[in-house]
Amino acid sequence: MKRNELLKQLNKEGCIFLRSGSKHDIYINPKTGQKQAIPRHSEIDNSLAVLLCLLSLFSRKNSD
Repeated sequence: MKRNELLKQLNKEGCIFLRSGSKHDIYINPKTGQKQAIPRHSEIDNSLAVLLCLLSLFSRKNSD
């Protein structure tokens, strides 16, 4: 999956850019408080992209 496609999907789910790391950008879902590190590769493995999208939907608070 292209990185831009993943970012569009995360934005559609309500995630917003938080900050830049050294090799990743950090996005947060304000509804759940979940943060995700998104690698700065032009291509991201499909299984990783699906995992990042799923993780952005759930809060750590809900898993306690």
